[in-house]
Amino acid sequence: MSKQGHTVAFQHMLEYAREAVELCRGKTRSDLDNDRMLNLALVRLLEIIGEAANRIPQQEWASHHQIPWAQIVGLRNRLIHGYDAVDFDILWQIIRKDLPPLIKQLENIIGGD
Repeated sequence: MSKQGHTVAFQHMLEYAREAVELCRGKTRSDLDNDRMLNLALVRLLEIIGEAANRIPQQEWASHHQIPWAQIVGLRNRLIHGYDAVDFDILWQIIRKDLPPLIKQLENIIGGD
C-alpha cells in the first residue's frame, strides 16, 4: 500500500471513531439495547475502523505501537463473524473508554504526516 493509501486508512479510522463517539453523546448504555439503529450503526462503525486498521501495513503498526492494532482488527473480525454473539457491554465500553484515546493518537499521527 502506498503512503497515500495508508494515510487514507488512518483518516478513515479517525473519521469513523469520531462518528461512533458522537453518536453516543447524550446516550446511555440502555439506549444501545433499545435503539436498533444506534446498535447497528455503532457495530458497523467499529467494523470499518477495524477494516481500515487491517489495511495499514505492518511496518506502520510497528511505528505506532501505542495503538492496539491486533485488538482493533480482532474486534472487526469478532463483529463480522460473531455477529450473533456481540457483547454490547463490551461494545459500549470500547466506544466510551477506548475510542477517545484512539482518536487523540490518530490525530497525532495524521497531524505528524
